[in-house]
Amino acid sequence: MARTRKKRKNSSFADERLRLITGLLFVFFSLFALLAFISYFMTWKEDQSLVDLSIGEIYEQSGAEIGNWAGKAGLVLSSLFIHKWFGIASLGFLLITFLAGLHLWKIRPLPFWQTTKNTLIIIILASAFLGYFFGDRWFILGGGHGYFITQWLNTMLGKAGTILFLLLITFVFVLYRFRQLYLMLRNKVENIRSGHNKAQEEQPEEAHTDDAYLNEPPQEDFQSDEADTSEHIDNEKKDTNNNIDFEVEEAQNEEEQVYEREPESASAEEIDNDANQKQGNGFDDNLMDINVSYKGDEEATPGQREKTQQEDDQENEIGMEVEQTKDEEVVKKSKPLERQGKYDPRRDLEHYKMPTFDMLPKIEQKNSPQRVSQEELEANKQRIVETLGNYNITIDKIKATIGPTVTLYEIIPAPGVRISKIKNLEDDIALSLAALGIRIIAPMPGKGTVGIEVPNQNPEIVSMHSVIASKRFQESEMQLPVALGKTITNETFVMDLTKLPHLLVAGATGQGKSVGLNVILTSLLYKKHPSELKLVLVDPKKVELSLYNKIDKHFLAQVPDAEEPIITDTQKVIDTLNSLTVEMDNRYDLLKNAHARSLKEYNKKFIERKLNPENGHRFLPYFVIVVDEYADLIMTAGKEIEMPIARLAQKARAIGIHLIIATQRPTTNIITGVIKANFPARIAFRVISGVDSKTILDGPGANQLIGRGDMLISTGAEPLRLQCAFVDTPELEKIMDHISEQQSYGQPYELPELQHESSGAGMADLEKRDALFEEAARLIVVHQQGSTSLIQRKFSIGYNRAGRIVDQLEAAGIVGPFEGSKARQVLIPDEYALEQHLSKI
Repeated sequence: MARTRKKRKNSSFADERLRLITGLLFVFFSLFALLAFISYFMTWKEDQSLVDLSIGEIYEQSGAEIGNWAGKAGLVLSSLFIHKWFGIASLGFLLITFLAGLHLWKIRPLPFWQTTKNTLIIIILASAFLGYFFGDRWFILGGGHGYFITQWLNTMLGKAGTILFLLLITFVFVLYRFRQLYLMLRNKVENIRSGHNKAQEEQPEEAHTDDAYLNEPPQEDFQSDEADTSEHIDNEKKDTNNNIDFEVEEAQNEEEQVYEREPESASAEEIDNDANQKQGNGFDDNLMDINVSYKGDEEATPGQREKTQQEDDQENEIGMEVEQTKDEEVVKKSKPLERQGKYDPRRDLEHYKMPTFDMLPKIEQKNSPQRVSQEELEANKQRIVETLGNYNITIDKIKATIGPTVTLYEIIPAPGVRISKIKNLEDDIALSLAALGIRIIAPMPGKGTVGIEVPNQNPEIVSMHSVIASKRFQESEMQLPVALGKTITNETFVMDLTKLPHLLVAGATGQGKSVGLNVILTSLLYKKHPSELKLVLVDPKKVELSLYNKIDKHFLAQVPDAEEPIITDTQKVIDTLNSLTVEMDNRYDLLKNAHARSLKEYNKKFIERKLNPENGHRFLPYFVIVVDEYADLIMTAGKEIEMPIARLAQKARAIGIHLIIATQRPTTNIITGVIKANFPARIAFRVISGVDSKTILDGPGANQLIGRGDMLISTGAEPLRLQCAFVDTPELEKIMDHISEQQSYGQPYELPELQHESSGAGMADLEKRDALFEEAARLIVVHQQGSTSLIQRKFSIGYNRAGRIVDQLEAAGIVGPFEGSKARQVLIPDEYALEQHLSKI
């Protein structure tokens, strides 16, 4: 039976050529993978953008440059083993495959199965240790296995428990693998225990105890070792089979006999010991020699003992060599990273200095909050109480909070008083106080009170210096901080433009709208470096934002070949907005390739040099688009302005493009539902009617403001009343001169070049038609509308590609020429005529 099984097992590798070819493949794989692994440690930064992709996605990157010396296959292999699996410990797999190839070539420097088992355990333990110590700093050392297994262990056991658990597993493995260490440790324990009993026992009894120790415990150990040896022999049978059966069966073929006998010589000691155990003679004597002197037993020859000990030493040395290689790689990779450091986006203008506080003069206040007369407060309080008392509304308590422009009186009505009754007395309270701008907040958000805002007799001016120099603004860690002014409680109001993410500003002429825009821009200039912020300024009135012309080479962005950095022409506004949509699509492509969800995450990866600039990655500044008079643009261009603004408002938040739109006509035909839906943050200065207030704020209040910077800001909750800071033209000129006199980039930031629909149509090459050409032609004919935006929406493609398809349709005679804001004329009446026309092209 044994001989029959032997023949069946060896039949698949009976052919010498099959062994040679298979071994060659194993060796080649080992060397190829070694080349890929070594290259990965040097080029992983260049290929970082491809590492997180799947195998199929990596191979789809046809134009991507691979830094790995072994190409895409090497990148996939090294990314799988090192990045996703076991880190640098994956080199142990190469040892296993290399030994497998040598084993098939009849070259056996080490016992294959024993080495494989030990190497796999070392790989797992090494990955876990490296993931524990270096997972957060050098992820590739421990790989995904090391990082996530230690994170799980940290959650379950804590950091101290994790390292103790790993040390315990390592100690158990070493104790199991090196039997001599186990015996030596056991002898130490027994010696300590026997030494404790010497003082209580006589010398003969001590000798008897020693003899008992030397005879009895080793039998138990040898029995456990016998089981291990038997298990090891069973494993060897799978590869080399039983020595006796082999010799009887393969004696006729000397070449095969030599090939099969070589691995048996590696475990000759174990086979001889197993034979001696079956004889049952001399167990105690031989085992005592092994335990005490470790010089070999009588049944095994000295040559076999020496050979076995050399093999054990070789196995130990290989394990240590792998550990040393890991340590050397860590040192070699860490030093260049420390020297290189993080990318500094401010390096091009490293000497740039922010504007200083002395450019914003302090305003002497004649009436500070402490100087508001007590008589004024008492008079207002008495009039409020009397007015409410006339309508049978009693008050339990009243509190006054003095602000720069208005004073907030918080009243606590008596139990049973309906709040709606107080709300309806707004005009009566204004009449009794003889003041404009009375506003009732019923109830106060987060409080059990009713608020009545009453303007001060001598309102104060909130200087730009006071809000810019405030601790809240200077110590803010917001991405785009804006200091608008001060609240009723005299606190500086600071908001993050990236959280809004877009802002709609409305107010009647002369109520502080343009000053509010200057305050926003000044706040950004005081906090951001030119490399971190770019402004797109649209000023149809041509005079409101002209001061910012001086900083065009620092902060402004424009389309190529633009005549002026401040956009005043309506057609140039359309081109700029469409160019920004192209920039938005390009940025989303970069974020997708970098596996980032926001501009902040993307820039963080780029600063940490995790993205390769050769793959198109770059540091992306924030864009703030300011439109000073939106109503004029809508009246002249209509949908051509509204559609790109709506697209930017819907999608541009994540990639750092933020809109600020201002208008003095907050009517429903200007601020449409599409605009309102995408502008949750709104600022309202004083407007004329309550209808305008409802249009901008979805409720009354803006019509009750007193003007001169008095404003309401709504971010989705109850509108908050602020006094906008004041910045004058001389102060802005000082700031612009300070910035313009410093080193600049040489030219404004260029937006993507926009290809107009009318350009290049006559030269469109119909031999290189777009893949969507025929589908787009059918879509245009069915809808009878030659619109680029229609193609863009239906096929979910970019503006540039849709424009090229329209140019090809014009060249093919399907649509007419460009006609400005109107859609192109469709020249084909129906689908049948279209099919006839396409067959002739």
